[in-house]
Amino acid sequence: MGQTIELKAADGHRLSAYLAEPAGKPRGGIVVIQEIFGVTRHIRAVADQYAAAGYLALAPAVFDRVERGVDVPYADVPKGFGYMKAMNNDLVMKDLQAAIDRVAAAGKVGVVGFCWGGTMAYLAAARLQVAAVVSYYGGGMTQYLSEKPRCPVMYHFGDKDAHIPKSAVDETKAAHPRGIFHVYPADHGFNCTDRASFEPGSAELAFARSVEFFRAHVD
Repeated sequence: MGQTIELKAADGHRLSAYLAEPAGKPRGGIVVIQEIFGVTRHIRAVADQYAAAGYLALAPAVFDRVERGVDVPYADVPKGFGYMKAMNNDLVMKDLQAAIDRVAAAGKVGVVGFCWGGTMAYLAAARLQVAAVVSYYGGGMTQYLSEKPRCPVMYHFGDKDAHIPKSAVDETKAAHPRGIFHVYPADHGFNCTDRASFEPGSAELAFARSVEFFRAHVD
């Protein structure tokens, strides 16, 4: 189990973060970016998963710039969207950089993000210095395809995801042909055990692929 720590961004903003440490010497660092619901039990569990896989994992509470301690019920999507719309991407990158700096002592750093966090992970690949990025169902990425990733990126999508049509996946592929794309027989949020859309087979396979990807680029 992890612990809550505090980070300080370059502009002086202080934010909380969930830190999960591996049992032995870390293979590297992984920054986990939340969905629109905050650093929920699921996001903490993802950090724990990566710690169990040998990484120093950190999930920054980027919504702290709007309100601290955000943990929105999955049924209350409008509330989550409200927090998301209040965010400034440039400031999010500052918070992610603070998280990257915190785990960089473990070695190279990878980033994994979910939903809105999947889009922020894509922006991190384009704007920040990281070794590799994994984006799960980042629906907003098509707004930022003019920004090119500077590191290897793996993408996970669900073919039943009404939020991300196949055309958006195809557009992302066309803009980033060097990316690694996986599509699963699943809906949006298929990795989250606390959502009705959880699809265990897809979640297990996507995690295995993500770990293998990070082994190749972060270890």
